[in-house]
Amino acid sequence: MNYDDLISSLKNGLIVSCQAPIDSPLHEPIVIAAMAQAAVNNGAVGVRIDTPNHISTVRAKVKVPIIGLWKQVIAGSDVYITPQSHHAAAVAQAGADIIAIDATLRNRPGDETIAEIIARIHQEFNKPVMADVDTIEAAKAAVNAGADMVGTTLFGYTVSTKHLSPPGWELLSQIVEQLDIPTICEGGISSPQMARKALDLGANAVVVGTAITGIDFQVKAYQSVLNSQK
Repeated sequence: MNYDDLISSLKNGLIVSCQAPIDSPLHEPIVIAAMAQAAVNNGAVGVRIDTPNHISTVRAKVKVPIIGLWKQVIAGSDVYITPQSHHAAAVAQAGADIIAIDATLRNRPGDETIAEIIARIHQEFNKPVMADVDTIEAAKAAVNAGADMVGTTLFGYTVSTKHLSPPGWELLSQIVEQLDIPTICEGGISSPQMARKALDLGANAVVVGTAITGIDFQVKAYQSVLNSQK
């Protein structure tokens, strides 16, 4: 399947992010794969998966596109979503169809530029790239660097946007209006109605994670309210 067909297969659909905190029992690869299967069985057009081990386990269970990434904390940089090309290589080899990378304008680890990482993913692994951004400036830079699709994933999670809360409706609208690139709305989508709004604003697809698969976070949120003083 070529890049255009692969990205088109996600059109107007729900992509479920199947991830869990590393200290959660849900972090087991077989559990992540079960989440992905359940999502696909009920209509998800794709899944978003972290770590090569989880990606390979999910790949054996589902046929829909996998947006793969590898979160890595590297000293001296706040970039953590597939920060370097060797991380992208491991994600590709594990079976991801699309590789997600941090495409914010923050200082990157090592000496690779966004354009160099994207070029390597294209040339060596023949995979399209989803650029996770936080601002319209980052989105424009990602497009210029060769990204195949842009996601609002990091809106609200960087120094320049931490005063803002996802979902990034304004950012989504800016990307749709100013850039000719498939756009994924990700971050802060907590209801079917919000997902519908994202599509109405022009998103090609919607990623939902915590609201569907985030048992740890959801239970803590309920407990926090239930245990609070009246």
